[in-house]
Amino acid sequence: MSSLPPLTRETIWAILTDTIDDATLNRLLWHYLGYRQNLTDGNWDTGAVVPEWRDEYPEPPDFIASRPATVKLTRSIPAAHKQLLKEDLGFAGYKVSELVPRKTRRATAANWLLSQLHAQEPTAPEAEV
Repeated sequence: MSSLPPLTRETIWAILTDTIDDATLNRLLWHYLGYRQNLTDGNWDTGAVVPEWRDEYPEPPDFIASRPATVKLTRSIPAAHKQLLKEDLGFAGYKVSELVPRKTRRATAANWLLSQLHAQEPTAPEAEV
């Protein structure tokens, strides 16, 4: 797996503005969910994946193509973090004409990743931003 962009607010904005491609977005989600791919045989190591994800998705899902996986991602965002895109980034959402499944799934992914960033912040260098 090639290197991933760092988990920063700039990366979250890049997801929202579609400057990070869907494949990279999926890889970011997989990484923070704990999925690791063995580069030798291509198999997925799910040892670090929490059981509720590992049991349902023994291989990481394509979050852009899978509504059920995105719904599960939405439900896994802590209630206190549901509005982070608006509260932390000032993201006002997409225009009605832009509301297509791909964009809304990317926004869900961005919110979940921002939630992960907030969970890390007490020890992360990003906390100073």
